[in-house]
Amino acid sequence: MEILLIHGSPNPKGTTYAALQEIASALHSEGIGTKLLSIGSKPYSGCLGCGRCRKTNRCVLPDAERINELLDLARAADGIIVGSPVYYASPNGALLSVLDRAFYAGSDAFAYKPCAAVVCARRAGCTASVDVLNKYFTKSDALLVGSQYWNMVFGANAQDATLDLEGLQTMRRLAANMAWILRCLDAGKRAGIPLPVSEVPLRTNFIR
Repeated sequence: MEILLIHGSPNPKGTTYAALQEIASALHSEGIGTKLLSIGSKPYSGCLGCGRCRKTNRCVLPDAERINELLDLARAADGIIVGSPVYYASPNGALLSVLDRAFYAGSDAFAYKPCAAVVCARRAGCTASVDVLNKYFTKSDALLVGSQYWNMVFGANAQDATLDLEGLQTMRRLAANMAWILRCLDAGKRAGIPLPVSEVPLRTNFIR
């Protein structure tokens, strides 16, 4: 089993990285592997709504290499955790562009997999940011994983994050819950329990 950790911060070793490392360490102790994908510090354009990804389930824009790599890794992973810093009470804008395009092109990569969002801030905006990220999962048939508290760590830098004992404990509990759900899903699969039957999405137009 392997969990994809999406590092959505331009800071390679900041609070978001520290939070994801705490999760990775806890998952490894459960015998579950992790793979870290960082979006880095490059800019990403927003989704243009061109619709060309509907034919291939891949983004076709010029800067799509990392988005398509994310989709490939998500399809191969058993679960996904997205981490982001909080900027102006919202996740990193570059990460949101990446996720908009990834979920538009291939939300099936996340379906029926345990997923979670983790956010980091110096002071405020965490719950609003968690809400934004969770909406990607809850519209894609993903299984939302929680912890003993909202999935957040506080600190202005990675060193500060190590002092947030409650936040780090929350990350470890998240990892333990993720590991438990993975084992439950594996047991269900081995018992022959099928996935829910999907339906063709209905696009109701309320404007007549």
